[in-house]
Amino acid sequence: MTTHPLRPVLLAAGRSPRLERVVSTSRLTRPVVDRFVPGSTETEVLTAVRDLLDSGRYVSVDHLGEDTTDAAAATATVDAYLSLLQAFAGLPVTSSAPIRPLEVSLKLSALGRSLTGDGHAVALANAQKICAAADAAGVWVTVDAEDHTTTDGALAIVQELRRDFPSLGVVVQAYLRRTEQDCRDLAGPGSRVRLCKGAYREPASVAYQSTDEVDASYERCLRILAEGEGYPMVATHDPRMIDAAARTGRSADRMEYQMLYGIRDAEQRRLVEVGNHVRVYVPFGTQWYGYFMRRLAERPANLTFFLRSLLTRS
Repeated sequence: MTTHPLRPVLLAAGRSPRLERVVSTSRLTRPVVDRFVPGSTETEVLTAVRDLLDSGRYVSVDHLGEDTTDAAAATATVDAYLSLLQAFAGLPVTSSAPIRPLEVSLKLSALGRSLTGDGHAVALANAQKICAAADAAGVWVTVDAEDHTTTDGALAIVQELRRDFPSLGVVVQAYLRRTEQDCRDLAGPGSRVRLCKGAYREPASVAYQSTDEVDASYERCLRILAEGEGYPMVATHDPRMIDAAARTGRSADRMEYQMLYGIRDAEQRRLVEVGNHVRVYVPFGTQWYGYFMRRLAERPANLTFFLRSLLTRS
């Protein structure tokens, strides 16, 4: 079975400034976006986080933004995370050590990695500030994956950060041909690895193109992580992959499922009810367009929901 034919179109649309202006200014769009992005402000995202914690789920909060080419914008992203970490102190968190219910997810390109010249050093320094504040607050940090051209640089920064922050998590994408080896390299003692299928448009030279190939890679990577000494984070909405994770033999306290805010809420609750750790990826901020388009591209059901919502409001 091949990838849905609309996927490359939607991923390309996600990088179109013209379409972004159209979607962002439409009065019909916001109610639909709210399904996937609970708000643009810290106050709005904290409301969503409280509700999730009350339901027994964990959270990973992402301040949306990527491909930053302005140092001031990177600093603003750092400030947003530092403010969020301070605000976390007021949340009703029930400790479940060694698992941390609260986490933040970082995109290194939002922290300045794309800056000309010293982007690597700027992103590393900015990530260190966030990691130090998170560690003091008892909050986990995970470095998100971006397109394949950034993978080596991201893993290099993760390696540097783990010297001081060994609990730092990292995301790998099963559709990349390299990811099986990355899983072997990352599955050591104490390592936290989030395995997802992948959400960017990638060439066949570096990424599997068909759904069957991606699924097979996901299962191979999952087995590697489950057999390792780390803490696998199974990021999927696919019932087959959820079943595959349950068959690895990992006990419920030694792994977790991760799903996106607004997708398969009933399944998230079911998994919690039967004793699993479930973490919800909760994005917020004004730079929601690229994230939103990738969610549409991932599942045709999301696109159907979006179009139906627009039609019923027009």
